[in-house]
Amino acid sequence: MTVLLPMSAPKRYLTAVLVAVITLHYVLSISYDNYGRISSFSNISEHIRTNEKSGSPGAISTPTYNSLQTYPNVTGNRANATFVLLARNSDLLGVINSMQSAEDRFNRFYNYPWVLLNDEPFTEEFKDRVSVLTRAPIHFGLIPKEHWDQPPWIDEDRARESRQKMMAKKIIYGGGSVSYRNMCRYNSGFFYRHELVQPYRYYWRVEPDVRFFCDLDYDPFLYMQEHDKVYSFTISLVEWEPTIPTLWRTVKEFIDEYPHYVENHNAMDFLSNDGGKTYNLCHFWSNFEIADMEFWRSEAYTAFFDYLELKGGFYYERWGDAPVHSIAAALFARRDQIHFFRDIGYKHDSFQHCPSGEQHRLNRCACDPKDTFDYTPNSCLAKFEKLFG
Repeated sequence: MTVLLPMSAPKRYLTAVLVAVITLHYVLSISYDNYGRISSFSNISEHIRTNEKSGSPGAISTPTYNSLQTYPNVTGNRANATFVLLARNSDLLGVINSMQSAEDRFNRFYNYPWVLLNDEPFTEEFKDRVSVLTRAPIHFGLIPKEHWDQPPWIDEDRARESRQKMMAKKIIYGGGSVSYRNMCRYNSGFFYRHELVQPYRYYWRVEPDVRFFCDLDYDPFLYMQEHDKVYSFTISLVEWEPTIPTLWRTVKEFIDEYPHYVENHNAMDFLSNDGGKTYNLCHFWSNFEIADMEFWRSEAYTAFFDYLELKGGFYYERWGDAPVHSIAAALFARRDQIHFFRDIGYKHDSFQHCPSGEQHRLNRCACDPKDTFDYTPNSCLAKFEKLFG
């Protein structure tokens, strides 16, 4: 007869430790994608050798801040999307404020990448300062000069005369700011072509010195994807007519030449109070927009932008990307593909959208719900809601 002797204390402790190690290994392997790559003895040895060469003997390399593998989307699903931020080196503090706000209110749970674009190389200080704000990847891109600079075929004498007239009328950004016009043209027709942006389908545009007031406990990119939305906004207002005196005439000429690009279930009634004869100046404020870049890359929008480009209105007048994007979305997309993100509290300059009621309370909004641009005289939100429910 076999006699089972009690296990000695040291063996019991060894077994317990072994079980604990195996359990910890399992938990880490399913929690962190990178864990498996450094958990084997051979990989640990390799990491040790690598760090010895770099002057850190015996240290195992740790994940960097910019690792989607290490910091996954909290939902487990991810849209093919990115934040896009156009900035100069002098915008550093404004960029820090905007990124921190977006990260604190949303992206620290979702870790979507950032693409920052500049017409000059970003400084090392700029890159170092913003890189600590997020665990998501950050890509710093240089805008090609042919996408940014005023085209050589523009009649500079005519453009200068126009700028001087606008300056005399005290039109904001209307005077000597060629750079502002470059930005409007770039945002209208080129940013989605940048090599760092091309891999993505959806983008969330962020500007320096903006603020996001409320927590966002769902993924707006996935919302756009799952509900077949192509364009979204938080603030809608009327454009300053002296900046676009011939834009609507140009739009009507395009429609006459290319009627097949106009969607049957379009949102013309948002743009015009008389069936398209005149423009009521309503547009979506594009400093905040979440949109599907396949729409900008489409045949219809490409033809539309090229048509506007040849007219030279970005420089002979001061056509902004906001009316350009808004007119295109209203004409070439279905009206139900345009979305108002009512629950995203947002501020840019002196304009802000602040949610109210339960959305304000549940999303911990820091803004005053009575201080919102939504239904002020120059807002177009009431028109949008009346037309689209």
